[in-house]
Amino acid sequence: MSSAELPRPTEGEALAPTESEPLLGRPGDATQKPDAPMINNLFLGTAWLSQLGALLLLAIIWSSLFTHPTLALVTPHPILQSLGVFTVLQAILLLQPTTTPRAKLVGQRAHALLHLLSFALFVAGATVIQVNKHVNHLPHFHSAHAYLGVGTLGLMLVQYGFGFTIWAVPGLWGGEEAARGMWKYHRIVGYAALVLLLATVAAAAETDYSKGVLGLRLWAVLLAEALIVVGVFPRVHLRKLGVQRDQQVRI
Repeated sequence: MSSAELPRPTEGEALAPTESEPLLGRPGDATQKPDAPMINNLFLGTAWLSQLGALLLLAIIWSSLFTHPTLALVTPHPILQSLGVFTVLQAILLLQPTTTPRAKLVGQRAHALLHLLSFALFVAGATVIQVNKHVNHLPHFHSAHAYLGVGTLGLMLVQYGFGFTIWAVPGLWGGEEAARGMWKYHRIVGYAALVLLLATVAAAAETDYSKGVLGLRLWAVLLAEALIVVGVFPRVHLRKLGVQRDQQVRI
């Protein structure tokens, strides 16, 4: 039975929680239909709000960068890191609505490839700014953005390794059944990492370079990030996080 064919409860009837029940909405909302192309997941349900926010965030950052003189060891950093955040978001949105075994398998492969790309972008961006600090004898940690950036990158590295091992080598966790039980923790950490990534970008808008040279506005960055959050979190599937709603939900 596809998500579109899921029965709707009538007044007084109980609605049993299913894996397709999102944080906001009814069972079947923001769920990939068996015959739907994977690309649709990027815009399904509230995802289009996230895409709007992501594009707005890129526009805000890049317009500020390219309307000011570029610096070889500075400008690539926000470009690469903003692309990394955008790629992480696509990886999340693509996999979120999958429920059938085949869709999950395809989604996991695409999810892994996108995160591999995001990893390369983050490492390249971090390398550029560290080289800049070394060459110009600048302090490595002098702002909230720097501390958040290092902490978030460290969490992302752990998250990448954690997700890869439970997917590709479940034997490290005691077999497929045990590894399957670890997925909920991978998802929880993933959503926390997304919030930290957005916080790191917001903190970047408050650095001396962003305010004094680029003229970035924190409120504009926060608006774009709010759209991303509003688009992602209502689509969270509760059962995938190990959350059980009450068996009796009165309509």
